[in-house]
Amino acid sequence: MLEKVDLTKKLDKQANKKSMPVLSERLYTVQKASWDAGIPVVILFEGWDASGKGTSIQMLTSPLDPRGFKLNPIRAGRTYEKSRPWLWRFWLKLPARGEWAIFDRSWYGRVLVERVENLIPESEWRRAYRDIVDFERTIADDGHNIIKFFLHISKDEQKRRFKKLIKDPLTAWHVAPEDWEHHRRYDDWLLAYEEMFEQTETEWGPWTIVEATDRRHTHAKIYLTIIQTLEKRLGMVPEPLTIEDQQTIETTTEASLSSKDQQITYEEEMVIEEPTTVLTDTRQDENNQDVTQAGEVFNVG
Repeated sequence: MLEKVDLTKKLDKQANKKSMPVLSERLYTVQKASWDAGIPVVILFEGWDASGKGTSIQMLTSPLDPRGFKLNPIRAGRTYEKSRPWLWRFWLKLPARGEWAIFDRSWYGRVLVERVENLIPESEWRRAYRDIVDFERTIADDGHNIIKFFLHISKDEQKRRFKKLIKDPLTAWHVAPEDWEHHRRYDDWLLAYEEMFEQTETEWGPWTIVEATDRRHTHAKIYLTIIQTLEKRLGMVPEPLTIEDQQTIETTTEASLSSKDQQITYEEEMVIEEPTTVLTDTRQDENNQDVTQAGEVFNVG
């Protein structure tokens, strides 16, 4: 599947300048509409190391009301989390009615890093496919809208980005020794990704593969996918898209991808992410564990 993806897709500078303000406004509109309708939205990002997941999430959240979403960066489970069923910690991060929950990596680590790095037996990560499909079906039946992105870049592009990052002392920390090991085992990861798509592509949780070589194309496709998915769910009548808004996103350029005037890649505007601020109300449950609830959204004076 991934070998057939056209990684030369791009959005030129002028089309991006015209379309992104329109798409940003529409993105905020569907966020507000999903809040009013009480529809919880789950948006998750998976992809290669250095494919631009963090930058894409920052671009996604910039036009949103910060009181209406929560950002969940996922790392390895803590000791107390490992003592429970493996999906338990993700259940706790699901959005309330009308909220968006954005995941920087997700429960798919079970069939990706834990598989490739042999952190769990094969029987467990194979069983996880069924667990994931059942989990997503359950929350979809409960009204959650699931939007899954996979950011795809080539092995050569990944290597180029790593080298550029380590040349700058301010960004060198982004590239760890294990990242180079992942790069060396690119084919092993490719196999894991391909099987993940095959086993978890469903009607209620479809994957969107984003051609992530060009930054402008990446961000525009993410915006459009979310907007169109939620407008359909909400029954909204979308405004007609101009050719700059949509058609240019799906075109392939004949110009060289090395032309900096025509293409901006991930590292050229990479920033260090700051934690997302969300108005919350933290209480304790009967087990004296913190329980965080979102504050009132959009109607705060």
